This record gives sequence, structure tokens and C-alpha cells, in this order.
Amino acid sequence: MPGHEAKFQIGELIHHKLFDYLGVVFDVDPVFSGSDMWYDQVARSRPPKDKPWYHVLVDRADHTTYVAEQNLAPVDEFKPISHTLVDHYFGEFDGKRYSLRRRLN
Repeated sequence: MPGHEAKFQIGELIHHKLFDYLGVVFDVDPVFSGSDMWYDQVARSRPPKDKPWYHVLVDRADHTTYVAEQNLAPVDEFKPISHTLVDHYFGEFDGKRYSLRRRLN
């Protein structure tokens, strides 16, 4: 059965083990949902497609990343993330994680 329970949740701070950056998860895919072309060009470590992948706001940057679970680790130090989209997705930072911003339609 494809997919596994996600180790990290939306609003959780993460550390990218290969590229040594901090970030916050803003979405989780149970399995890889990108294109084969993107995977072939970008996912050079060839992480498994049948495990969770995460959309991450990168600390002190303006871009987001799409990262396989195997490349992420929990953070050692909890501090707010500096990213232009943090306020778009999240409300409070409780010292450990962000809470999702509630949207009114």
C-alpha cells in the first residue's frame, strides 16, 4: 500500500539534513505528487516516491521547497521562521510550532 503516516505535521519546524536549512511545513503529500521530469532533474538523492513529501517555507528565504521525508529531521532549536509567506499560512507560533491560520470564505 503506497504512502506512510507522515512523521512531520503542518506547522512543524524542520531541518533539511542535506542542505542544512531550517523551515516550516505548510503542506504534506502522502506520496510524491510532482512530475517525473522534476524528480529526475531535482531529486538527485532519489528518495522514495511512495513515502511522504513536504512543502516547506525555507527560513530566511523567499522560496518554498518540496522535500522527501528521508531528508528531514526535527529541529534542535525552536525559533520563529523568517519567510514572507509565514503570515499567509500561519497564525501564532507557540514556541515549538505554528498554528494554521483560519480562513473565512
